[in-house]
Amino acid sequence: MTESAILANYPGASRWSFGDSPALADALLQLVLDGQKTATCCSYAAYQQEQAPLVGDYNVVLDGRGKPACVIRILSLRRVRYADVTAEMAALEGEGDLSLAFWRQEHQAFFTREGTFSPQMWLMFQQFELVDVLE
Repeated sequence: MTESAILANYPGASRWSFGDSPALADALLQLVLDGQKTATCCSYAAYQQEQAPLVGDYNVVLDGRGKPACVIRILSLRRVRYADVTAEMAALEGEGDLSLAFWRQEHQAFFTREGTFSPQMWLMFQQFELVDVLE
């Protein structure tokens, strides 16, 4: 899909990539494309600083090179403390062995790199659906 077609079909859509590196962006994107990842989260501080999505919003997900790869639509948003994320929520993120233990290990490392980690930190947990795969 051309840039003008993306703009025409999804006007005002936020553009972003998963993770904090090109390799992580590509790995998490692939989980979305495979139908395994239907949720994500970010620190509440980051959510407030960025163009915060609302329920129903479309988002263009970029690959590790910054190229538009797919479009998702936000189905739900939930503010939750890191320590209160459930096994069910962790599994929706589709990562690793889908366990809460894996989720905690990887997200603690991510939020530590971001400089925001605390077991009591607020997160914005987002469930989404894959709407369009961009070629």
